Amino acid sequence: MRLYFSLLLLFFSSLSFSQDFKISGKITDNKSQPLEAATVYAEKVIDSSLVSYTISEKDGSFLLQGETEAEKINLFVSYTGYVPHKRALEVESQISLGNIPLAVMDNTLEEVTLTANRAPIAIKKDTLEFNANSFNTRQDANLEDLMKKLPGVEVDSDGNITVNGKPVSRILVNGKEFFGNDPQIATKNLPKEIIDKVQVTDTKTKSEEFTGKAGDPDNKTINIELKKDKNKGYFARLTAGGGTDDRYELSGIGNYFKEDMRVSLLGSSNNINSSGFSFDEVFGMMGGNARSVRVNGDGSFSINGNGFGSSGGITKSETGGFNFVNEWENGIELSADYFFGRNDTETRTRVERENILPDSRYFTNSLSQSNLMNDSHRANTRFEIEFDTLTRLSIRPRINANFGSSIRSRDQETLDEDMSLRNSTGTRETEDLESVDFSNRIDFIRRFGSRGSYLQLDLNHSHDRQRNDNFYYSESLFISDGSQETEIQDQYIDQDENRNSLEVGASKRSVLADKLFLDINYNFNTSKSTNTRSVFNAENGEYTNFNQLLSNDFELISYIHTPNAGINYEGEKWRVDTELGLLNTTLQTNNFIDDVSFDNTFNNVFVDADVRYTIERSKSLHLGYSTRSDVPSVRQLQPVEDRTNPLNIVVGNPELKPTFNQRINFNFRNFDFATRSGFFSYFNLNFTNNQVVAVSSLNEDFVRQTTYTNVDGVVNGYLGASYTKTYKKDEHEFRYRLRLGANYNHNVGFINAVKYNSDQYTLSPTVFLSYAIDELLEISPRYSLTYNDISYDINRGRDQSYVNHNLSLETTTYWPKNVVFGNDISYNVYGNVSPGFDNTSLLWSTSLGYQFLKEKATIKVKVYDILDQNVDTRRMVGDDYIQDVNNLILQRYGMLSFTYKFSSFGGGKGPQGRGSHRIIRM
Repeated sequence: MRLYFSLLLLFFSSLSFSQDFKISGKITDNKSQPLEAATVYAEKVIDSSLVSYTISEKDGSFLLQGETEAEKINLFVSYTGYVPHKRALEVESQISLGNIPLAVMDNTLEEVTLTANRAPIAIKKDTLEFNANSFNTRQDANLEDLMKKLPGVEVDSDGNITVNGKPVSRILVNGKEFFGNDPQIATKNLPKEIIDKVQVTDTKTKSEEFTGKAGDPDNKTINIELKKDKNKGYFARLTAGGGTDDRYELSGIGNYFKEDMRVSLLGSSNNINSSGFSFDEVFGMMGGNARSVRVNGDGSFSINGNGFGSSGGITKSETGGFNFVNEWENGIELSADYFFGRNDTETRTRVERENILPDSRYFTNSLSQSNLMNDSHRANTRFEIEFDTLTRLSIRPRINANFGSSIRSRDQETLDEDMSLRNSTGTRETEDLESVDFSNRIDFIRRFGSRGSYLQLDLNHSHDRQRNDNFYYSESLFISDGSQETEIQDQYIDQDENRNSLEVGASKRSVLADKLFLDINYNFNTSKSTNTRSVFNAENGEYTNFNQLLSNDFELISYIHTPNAGINYEGEKWRVDTELGLLNTTLQTNNFIDDVSFDNTFNNVFVDADVRYTIERSKSLHLGYSTRSDVPSVRQLQPVEDRTNPLNIVVGNPELKPTFNQRINFNFRNFDFATRSGFFSYFNLNFTNNQVVAVSSLNEDFVRQTTYTNVDGVVNGYLGASYTKTYKKDEHEFRYRLRLGANYNHNVGFINAVKYNSDQYTLSPTVFLSYAIDELLEISPRYSLTYNDISYDINRGRDQSYVNHNLSLETTTYWPKNVVFGNDISYNVYGNVSPGFDNTSLLWSTSLGYQFLKEKATIKVKVYDILDQNVDTRRMVGDDYIQDVNNLILQRYGMLSFTYKFSSFGGGKGPQGRGSHRIIRM
């Protein structure tokens, strides 16, 4: 703490030697027409380091504000297609430059050589571009560290990225996917030293990129352009570590680049719930993401959208994979990746539950334990070929296979309102499972001319298969009026599920006028799902007695037709997307054992409409309305008893209707580059009819009988706003973010077969602060409060209000040189924990690393949960229950690890300094 206090004194004392300045002016072309979104920035004369920057307004005016101890600065003005402007200035409090005309860059002029620094920010028609060298980070920084320095970009503790309030859904490297679609593989592992530019665009599918159709402005894609001299070579990292309680970690990742070809390899093995691919120099591989464990108390993680670990427990994982991307001159492009994962997960969950009935209550206590071993294989390939500039074919097969086994046990007891035992059960299961999911998407596009007309045909086929072989044993005790009855189930359950689906789509876009289009679409989707469940009772030690009552042979067939058409306008300021049509759904169910069938057709209006208005480059409004229909699952439809939990017998309802959802959403976003501030607000409201809900009733033995039905009137909504502001002074940066969110949920359900309505209100304010001194210190405190209020229209005594608090602090220092010291502290107070449970938790993890061998090697000591106070005891509130849950989680351990990184790139060292110089010839 003395170190942090000294550094803060250093910061505040340095302010007295610096001077505030304001530089104003107007950027125009040589005809005095204003130029909007020109980049204006200042650099120190002595070392060309960036001082401040801004963007010109709609009328060309700008105000550049900053603070520096330098006496002289260089002012630069940059705008695409125009000759850059440079001017030397003496630093004063107020500087007015008046009109600054820029000359058009004309390649027909006689050759003139001009040397200029590339602007830190460039705003093009649909791309926001950052110059990586203009943003100072520590020497060994990765892409995530760089992203945290960019204006308008936010990276939360879980690695999720937003740009001007909009989430980032993809990260590309040189325009190509990097290990599938998981952004964090790139953000955690690409070193900043090889990055030239960070480009932000609206997320587009490959089809939209080819046709020129506007992308999704509510989701962003980041493209990382590598430095030309770094696009040929390799870089890699290897890590090995061992710790207390037999904890260990091994991991490595390597990347090879050669122009349009890229090969990436990764592999890991550990027993600390880590994917092994997060190379954060402070908290890397400390139980998944240390910051996410702090909140959830679990070790779950995902790669490329695939889950590893579990929602609790301790996982030993072994993973490996590769990614290959290449593009040839004849228009052929190939992308392929493969992942293998082997997981051994141990879980243990204890639950104390109060069950609420309309006129009474009862209690259940349970202990569940399991050990799951699973091998997974995941492969994706994308093959594209452009026959000519107007015709493209894309083929994208995927396969996901899992082979595993599990051993599970569960002991549960039920007590009445007087706390007298009414029943108990113990179950033991041994199960082998196998699942294979395969899909293939074929996409063909033919463009007509250059104005945006095209024809697109899609074919998507998928096949999912799951097989389970389960040896099941349960022994249950039922107590009623002083008598006891014992029931034993000793069974072999063979269950096969198959689902085949086919989707065919056709879209035709015609040009009505400039930026005005007529879209005609037709989509047909059909799927056939079968569920065969054969139950055999034990007889004389053999499982040969077929139990027809608990077995089923069930089939679900659905047909969905969606013809629609719309008039769409894609202008600079206004964008209007409309699709109006019919949503026709047919459900057919067949129960072959009982010879029962159901067939019905449902019609709804299909709407997908969006209106967007761009007020300025970084200020926009959006309003949208859409409808959707969801088909019930096979398990919800099949009318056969599932008795694998003897105290909760479940049977489906073949007469369920598809769920119909209507969604309204609105957002407003504004980021001001001049003041480094941004305001974002959002609103979303969902209305759902035919929502599928469970209906349970309790018999005299306190055994639940559960089925499903449809209900109307379910409403979910949320609204929120956030404000962020950044202050930058040379190597010092202070940032704060204020956020307020509110949720409303109106649910309709059943308590002991009695229908009820509930309303839940949630209010969540959050304050986040961050202070950093480049290559020296980072401090990030955060506080959030969550207020909950729940009310019911029956049993009003269940109404409750409570508040949860979370206070966290992340600190990292890079002093002395080559020493990295980090701390991650989280303190939680839970307002809805019942007596007997601790309502507070404190998790403190720390790490101390030293870099040597020219910063290629790092030796690190880390301690997870240094105070040994991490607990996973949570209260969960449902519509008809209140329960306290305690899970087996990863607890305190210490570890010593060694990381070595090596790289080799062709082309020399490349440009030096904060701005890459370029030669412009005119």
